[in-house]
Amino acid sequence: MTIHSTDPFATPDEDKSPVRRLRGRLAAPVTLWTTPGPAGLTVSSTVVADGDPGRVLGLIDDESDFWDALEDSGRFAVVALTPADRQLADRFAGLMPAPGGLFAGADWIDTAYGPVPAGSRTWAGCRLESSRVVGWALLVEAVVERVEPAPSPLPLIHYRGRYRELG
Repeated sequence: MTIHSTDPFATPDEDKSPVRRLRGRLAAPVTLWTTPGPAGLTVSSTVVADGDPGRVLGLIDDESDFWDALEDSGRFAVVALTPADRQLADRFAGLMPAPGGLFAGADWIDTAYGPVPAGSRTWAGCRLESSRVVGWALLVEAVVERVEPAPSPLPLIHYRGRYRELG
């Protein structure tokens, strides 16, 4: 539960760059990226490219604990989040307190790619292939080595700075 209906610390629209305003008007899936260590990060700039092999691309913070752990392990899991995962998304985005650490207080399944929240979830195991700075983020490209599909509930969407649901 929040006190404010809007983020009181958000930059007003008129002070945002036109590119940031464009990005905010494009709906994006909310995903959780985890890596052995463990470390994790909420990522809404994620693209999956089909092919042989398939690939995952994402924009992450190169100063995050997640990136440090990913550089060491070379692999990570991408988990599709649902509307029921709002608090999980906020915790891994650094927007919500995480007493005991990011992975405390929830059930996790250890995989070779990183911890995955317990329960029926779609996730992919990825191997880091390359990274480079793009704008103010780090573009990560990875090869999809494993996909664990699960029933497909509606996704959690990020749009104009807030979580949204389809339907």
